[in-house]
Amino acid sequence: MNDKNKKKDKKNISIYLDELSEYLAPRKGLIPLIGMGLIIINLLLQFFFYGSWVANTNLFLHFGLLTAIFGLMLAWAL
Repeated sequence: MNDKNKKKDKKNISIYLDELSEYLAPRKGLIPLIGMGLIIINLLLQFFFYGSWVANTNLFLHFGLLTAIFGLMLAWAL
């Protein structure tokens, strides 16, 4: 990849990050709510799919917790 394409890619990433931050700034609780939703999905999986790989590993619990913590940190920064 030449130097011109690298600058263009960085510009596009910067534009996307700006648009994302403008979208999330008034919706500070959206990402933590998504994380809590994933935790609730994990709870339901424990009841309906007991013994499955996803229920045994608590995949949605861990992913939801990380998402909620990231969302709280991002909301604090915005």
